[in-house]
Amino acid sequence: MSKHKFICTLAISMIVGASCCVPSYAQQRMSLKSFYDLADQQSQRIKVSEAALKASEEGVASAKSALLPSVELSVQGSYTGNAVLMSRGFSTSGTTEYIVPGLGPQQVQNGKQPTPHWGNSFTARATQVIYAGGAIRSGIEMAKLGHQLAELDVEKNRQEVRFLITGYYLDLCKLRNQSEVIARNIELTEKVIEQMKARREQGTVLKNDITRYELQLQSLELSKTQTDDAQKIIRHQLSTTIHLPEGEDFEVDTQSLEEEGMALKALASEELWQRTAAENNIGIRQASLATEVSEQKVRNARAASRPSVAVVAENNLTGPYTYDLIPKNANVNVWFVGIGVKYSLSSLWKNKHTIRKARHENTEARESVQLAREGIENGVQAGYTNLLTSAVEVSTQEKQVELADQNYEVVKNRYDNDLALLTDMLDASNMKLSADMALVNARINMLYNYFKLKYITNTL
Repeated sequence: MSKHKFICTLAISMIVGASCCVPSYAQQRMSLKSFYDLADQQSQRIKVSEAALKASEEGVASAKSALLPSVELSVQGSYTGNAVLMSRGFSTSGTTEYIVPGLGPQQVQNGKQPTPHWGNSFTARATQVIYAGGAIRSGIEMAKLGHQLAELDVEKNRQEVRFLITGYYLDLCKLRNQSEVIARNIELTEKVIEQMKARREQGTVLKNDITRYELQLQSLELSKTQTDDAQKIIRHQLSTTIHLPEGEDFEVDTQSLEEEGMALKALASEELWQRTAAENNIGIRQASLATEVSEQKVRNARAASRPSVAVVAENNLTGPYTYDLIPKNANVNVWFVGIGVKYSLSSLWKNKHTIRKARHENTEARESVQLAREGIENGVQAGYTNLLTSAVEVSTQEKQVELADQNYEVVKNRYDNDLALLTDMLDASNMKLSADMALVNARINMLYNYFKLKYITNTL
């Protein structure tokens, strides 16, 4: 049997074996997927990233609005003081010659002139950019890429929260199975003590022998208490992570892990894991999008060295008319339509460094993609190797449990027939307990390595 088939068969049998020792509880049984769904809805970390996603959506809309015309309206009321007519020598005495169209030169007395005091101004201006060197289009593309990065950030936080929940979930399964193993050993130890007390009445067992087994029983009961308390801590941490309402209780449903065993069978080879990681890993996708953002920054930097062209229309209604020697109490309306061209000559020597910087950042972003791929590839390879190692460990521990059970039965039979010492019985009991606990840990460790591979490939 190949190691791929071996790991699949072992994983399925391991999951079934682990779930068989779990008793039924009155609390609501929740699968791992149920915890995932609750976290998607209630995790504070995911809510923060979703709020950032909505902000990025508005950022795209804001960038697109640069394509629309700009319209400015201005309304102003004012009080105008008296105009003062002065000679070129700044004297208010004497007269000034004033040419009136159709009448010729006229003499006007210097000093204060009759002036309309209350003024008004209304201006409407519309501008439509028709060419900006590509800056607007580049800004829109950067906003869209920012929105995609925000989406990936939501998914990244979702994967991290799910992996955290998975760790809590597997810890609970491990602790519950350990508690069951300890409970069975307590039951077995109590039966041995009862048998030893009966034999002591017959004079074949010393009081000291019973005391040593009672000490072992106390040690087992302490271990069970510690295991149960550890479960309470993990349960509280899990409830906090998914923001479970206070007062609601749950119980993990280990039967649902059988589905994960089937999924493991479908992704049994390292090549499939590597391909899945290359397609789904969020870090690689974020690095690729960062490269596209840097390319848009290069385009945006180049746009600053190009002219901008806009169509301008303006209407201006003002009064009184104060641009003549003698102000006139009248409104004057002026409008115009034209094309404006703006170009910064200083960009020829100032902007070149900005362009070079953007190009270097683009090169850095491209190299970062390759670095991300290398890191994920190494992570998948290490994770898959650990998965194979844990599979061998499970197989080894199952064999050790079988041998420990056989050894315990042999030693117990010999002890019952006065052919073994009490220390042999204690050693056999401890060996059985250690083997059972090691098997529980090995099974959970294998599941953890499997889920870690799913986390690296971002397929949780």
